[in-house]
Amino acid sequence: MRYPASLLDDIRARLPLSTVVGRRVQWDRRKTQAAKGDFWACCPFHNEKSPSFHADDRRGRYHCFGCGKDGDAFTFLTDIEGITFPEAVERLAAEAGVPLPAPDREADARDKRQAGLVEVMEMAAAFFEAELAGKGGAIGRAYLEKRKITASTQRAFRLGYAGSSRSALKQHLGGKGVSNDLMVEAGLLITGDDIPVPFDRFRDRVMFPITDLRGRVVAFGGRALSPDAQAKYLNSPETPLFTKGSLVYHGREAREAARGAGTVIAVEGYVDVIAMAQAGFVHTVAPLGTALTERQLHLMWRMAPEPILCFDGDPAGYRAALRAIDLALPHLKPGLSLRFAMLPEGRDPDDLINTAGADAMREVLEAALPLVQMLWDREIDAAPHDTPERRAGLEQRIGAITATISDPSIRKHYEQDLRGRLAGLFTPPAAPSSGAPSSAPAERRPFPRRGQNDTWRGAINRGPTAPRYRPAETLATSGNLRRTMRTGASAGTGLSEATLVLSVIHHPALLTRHFDDFAHLEFHSRELDSLRRVILELAADSPVHAEGLAPALNARGFGPLLMRIERSVAGSGAWQVAPEAPDEDAEQAWLQAVTLHRRARALHKELKDAEAELARDGTAESLTRLIEIQNQLSAAENIEAQIDGFGRSSGRQAREL
Repeated sequence: MRYPASLLDDIRARLPLSTVVGRRVQWDRRKTQAAKGDFWACCPFHNEKSPSFHADDRRGRYHCFGCGKDGDAFTFLTDIEGITFPEAVERLAAEAGVPLPAPDREADARDKRQAGLVEVMEMAAAFFEAELAGKGGAIGRAYLEKRKITASTQRAFRLGYAGSSRSALKQHLGGKGVSNDLMVEAGLLITGDDIPVPFDRFRDRVMFPITDLRGRVVAFGGRALSPDAQAKYLNSPETPLFTKGSLVYHGREAREAARGAGTVIAVEGYVDVIAMAQAGFVHTVAPLGTALTERQLHLMWRMAPEPILCFDGDPAGYRAALRAIDLALPHLKPGLSLRFAMLPEGRDPDDLINTAGADAMREVLEAALPLVQMLWDREIDAAPHDTPERRAGLEQRIGAITATISDPSIRKHYEQDLRGRLAGLFTPPAAPSSGAPSSAPAERRPFPRRGQNDTWRGAINRGPTAPRYRPAETLATSGNLRRTMRTGASAGTGLSEATLVLSVIHHPALLTRHFDDFAHLEFHSRELDSLRRVILELAADSPVHAEGLAPALNARGFGPLLMRIERSVAGSGAWQVAPEAPDEDAEQAWLQAVTLHRRARALHKELKDAEAELARDGTAESLTRLIEIQNQLSAAENIEAQIDGFGRSSGRQAREL
């Protein structure tokens, strides 16, 4: 019902805002001046270490200078607990001792009807749970065991089973006095003009209860166990309790977990959410059998400022991610955006976690791309841009896209960012200091695709016939290949990794003979791993040359990183990395660096296992093993790599790497 402004003002006057908010936050003693009604705390809506959340008792308003959240006591409860506005008014009025006007009869009837539906849905959920645990639920338990969902997780998510009977649930609820009409209204029975006897909607399915932000069961999702079922997943229809575009699966639990995690993750399906939560990513939700909606997006933004979308690594998942770009752009605000975690080709979160573990999933999430990068990748993949007309078309598309951003500040920064990328993409690399003029026509060599023959990598060539300039379209990567290659890497930097990458940039002929070695290197630095993967993308699309590779990387935003690693490697004295070093010296040094790098990575993994073993059992043997690995790692990091005959082609004596 609607409440008059005078009533709301009366509640605000009797109940200080600091009292309502203070139950959820710890006031900062240094900044808070309670006598003046001035309160400060770390924001309960996003993860922060210094207090930027301000509550003003005099005005009855709060505002976070970090995430922008603001409101009064009523909106605080609706945002923090997910309750409705009338529920917030009723609660605070009771606390403040303010009597509420009697609701009208129609509203009272609707409330009672809703309460009855909630009770029916709870009884249905309990019935499905009991069916899963019983003798008839063996097939459901076998399915969940196959999906590696533990018994404790099944209980936490209240999973159930609906048998093959057309009337088991109807009879059970009917025995408890629930009418057929109420079951139909709750979406539990199917009826119609051509169906004389209503029957159970869910049959022979594993059941996933869907709750609202108050934790009430409002709908179900059912996964078919028969391969002949018409629909693999079946959801409840929309009811007075349930509007599928307004809720997310696992929303209540994810909202609580998101406060500590600092973000919320959106995946595609129920089992993906459960696998994520079971692996420790409790802050995970899923749309309910539909594409992500605006209301679901705003719901996630209430949980965290930058949700991570992690859809399946298949064409449908990629299309869903691209649609989310257009969905989000008009609603972006300062501090509110999206990131996109790209799964390996053919993988979903459940599959990745069960085959590669939680750490693999964590690396994918850590490597999540910002929205602007996904937008750029989408547009340069959309069509060739090898002519002035096509480039103008690309520029026009990007201009039209940025115009959809409502917030003027966000729109300005997107325009600046994308203009810079366009300028880098369309600017031809500078002509080399020696050799044929860049205007001379160059022979274009076809670059066979993977799988066509066994010598497809041999097209990389630095010989005199190599082209000095490649049209812009050859710098655009295959979207499919890009999605396959993008996996995360943990944070960190290292001189050895910088040396390995810079050697390939200055001597791309290394890729001719050692493409697989470079493709399978494991890097600790996320930045350098991203750079390595883009180099692989460029090499997979067409021949790469020293003169064209650096400009292509600059166009993709790696210019500052290239400058940093150039300075770092130059200061180390690794002369074999320099462009003027002979390819033979560069190759020998690079192979030795690869060997040392792999050995160090293996020892780091052994060290991690040894530390875990020592923490687990604390025996003298575990400690001895840990010390031995630490000594080996120290020796590997300080080893002097002497290569027989190294440097002869340059006239240098054999020297250390």
